[in-house]
Amino acid sequence: MIRPTALGLILLAAGSGTALASPGPDRAPAVQQVFGFAVAISGDQAFVGEPTSSKGTSGVVHIYRRGANGWSSNSVLSVPGLSDDAAFGVSLAADGATLLVGMRGDSTRGGVRVFTRGANGAWSDAGSLPASPAARDQFGAAVALAGDWAFVGAPNEGTGGAVHVFRRSGTSWSMTGSLPAKDLAAGDGFGSALSVDGDRIAVSAPGKDATKGMVMVFRRGSDGVWAQEAALGGRRVPATSRLGTSVLLRGDKLWAGAPNANGFAGMVVGFARSGEDWSEAMTLAPFEVGANRFGISLASVGDELWIGAPFSDGRQGRVYRAMMNADGGLDGMVKLAADSLHSGSQFGEVLAVQGATVVVGMPRDVGNSGTVTFLSRSAQGTWRTSGIVFPAPKEMAAVTGRELRCDPNGKSGEFECGSASLLSFLPLSQVGGRRGSTLNDNWGWTDPQSGREYALVGRSDGTSFVDITDPVNPRYLGDLPLTKGANPNVWRDIKTYKNHAYIVADGAGPHGMQVFDLTRLRNVRTPQTFTEDAHYDRIGSAHNIVINEESGFAYAVGVSGSGDTCGGGLHMIDIRSPASPTFAGCFSDPQTGRAGTGYSHDAQCVMYRGPDAKYRGREICIGSNETAISIADVTDKSAPKALSNASYPAVGYAHQGWLTDDQRYFYLGDELDEGAGQEKTRTMIFDLANLEDPVLVKQWFGTTPATDHNMYVKGNRLYQSNYQAGLRILDIADPANPREVGFLDTTPEGTTNQMSGNWSNYPYFKSGTIVVTSVGEGLFLVRDRTQAVP
Repeated sequence: MIRPTALGLILLAAGSGTALASPGPDRAPAVQQVFGFAVAISGDQAFVGEPTSSKGTSGVVHIYRRGANGWSSNSVLSVPGLSDDAAFGVSLAADGATLLVGMRGDSTRGGVRVFTRGANGAWSDAGSLPASPAARDQFGAAVALAGDWAFVGAPNEGTGGAVHVFRRSGTSWSMTGSLPAKDLAAGDGFGSALSVDGDRIAVSAPGKDATKGMVMVFRRGSDGVWAQEAALGGRRVPATSRLGTSVLLRGDKLWAGAPNANGFAGMVVGFARSGEDWSEAMTLAPFEVGANRFGISLASVGDELWIGAPFSDGRQGRVYRAMMNADGGLDGMVKLAADSLHSGSQFGEVLAVQGATVVVGMPRDVGNSGTVTFLSRSAQGTWRTSGIVFPAPKEMAAVTGRELRCDPNGKSGEFECGSASLLSFLPLSQVGGRRGSTLNDNWGWTDPQSGREYALVGRSDGTSFVDITDPVNPRYLGDLPLTKGANPNVWRDIKTYKNHAYIVADGAGPHGMQVFDLTRLRNVRTPQTFTEDAHYDRIGSAHNIVINEESGFAYAVGVSGSGDTCGGGLHMIDIRSPASPTFAGCFSDPQTGRAGTGYSHDAQCVMYRGPDAKYRGREICIGSNETAISIADVTDKSAPKALSNASYPAVGYAHQGWLTDDQRYFYLGDELDEGAGQEKTRTMIFDLANLEDPVLVKQWFGTTPATDHNMYVKGNRLYQSNYQAGLRILDIADPANPREVGFLDTTPEGTTNQMSGNWSNYPYFKSGTIVVTSVGEGLFLVRDRTQAVP
């Protein structure tokens, strides 16, 4: 869709074609839509890849057509039957009536699909380029097209990567061979980016020389055989620069981007050719200090070199226009930007050019939803915005009015289920979500005065409050936006104490901890925008907030950015005066955590009543600390004491866990192991009979390969939020031998180890209503039908 806009352009002075090749593995698509991850243009049509799509996780390519009134949606390309993680659209190349579309494919082996345009202007699928990539080859991470020649990068193939060459005869394509790169080594990533011009092609190897990076040039001889002509590294390129993340070859000039150079400030190296000899000609750098990722994209626009710097200006993003003179020298640079960008837009991450039109992809814009801007040059030479496009979000319809019991076919409405029923569902837009919003954590509050029940729902850009007292007719009450000056982010966590909510966010900059008086919800009749009642600023970002309601202490974990980080461990806060939180101390166990600082990703803190008599009555915290669990006595905030830690086989990421009601057993989920070889969802079960010597008694495996996330215990039930497998209900009457007895899947499109779907749940309402948040879908209210309803 086209959004009407008065968007203008800003030029900031600084002293005196075609799209370049597709993104490559240096820019892996994020979990959400990432519309604009790859762009291309040919004639009056522009192509936009959306490799993890709002229309289905396998990905789509949008086609836009230029008309008298600007750019409008023309059609959408997809391939039926692809796997959920195919990521169709990670790379694009267009030339005339031919379009190449790269995909990540099953097990990242990759693939390239060919589309052709018929006489009626419609595009049709002409099949795949003939190849048989192996798992993890990433065949198609970069593609280039020039007439009847096609080039496909496979940066993980073999030793150091490969580029395969295809030629068309009539309507058929055949592989003619591979480019003969010399001296490749594992990890070089040869084939990550491509740029072809005439009989030459530039190919990047950004992992070469311990990620300093290199670009290789190949030339096709009169006999049709390709030979390596040059290997170019750049004299001034520092280590870990990843030179060649982007490449652009035009005639006797070659440009290579190194966005990681100089602390991610970035640089671009220019090379010139004389005959068959290449030499370094110049180095370009941004004229502002800080991480800009200058050089992540390149494009030739007339006699200008355009350079993407998506982290520039607080991650709003800018494009540098380098004015080149007839002698190949630099006359000066100016910065170009759209005037309504915001932090996170990352304008300039992707560029494609044809004549007087530039297509700018911003796949990270609006919470990874993605936006594409079209720029046009007037006859007077000025640039203006001629269109802004983004995909219409696909939302499932709300479900309210009655409970949908799980039927004999295992369905509750359109959702798969087993012994669990759907009470209601509200899509993102009906719980305060905007374009690009996603849901994350949730918690609950019961009003002690009225007994009414409320869901507290975390979003990427704030917190939503929903009255769920009538669970088949939930009512959205309003929004508490994120802290002013903070950034929208994936993570938001909420806990409660004495009628107050405490809210933190990770990766959000100076967010701090918001304090909100929940009794303000009592008389809300229409949705409102709320303000916080208090703010705790001794932390910046935090991954989670843990509260022991018995002791009146909160524990911010995974603190980063500013304030007292406490090594990422427990930042202890006295909240016994709920609206006046005060710092109480730090604890971390440096024997745990990936960085050896005792970083806690999550924790549970309790007044201990378990079997270890030595610590009964003490305040005990169990941290899920990336590499292990960490058990600490934090009764004395001035002298907290590490009691023990325990790891387990094949650690991916010790993420989150919960104690049984008798505090004997602790269930732990590992968020990364399913993507690293574990075939089924794995839960570790620790026996904590001796807090100083926790014992792993079992690794329990679920029924699906989905990634686990948050889990909570209530009585003899363990409620696991397992992303794309939804809410899973386990009978833990025998704690060491769980049995799955029920479920409700919140993502109808698949069950893989992707990190989308059911993020968290809250099972503690007296009514039995379970709050379930699903990242891209919305808010579910669920009833466990495996046991009697209260």
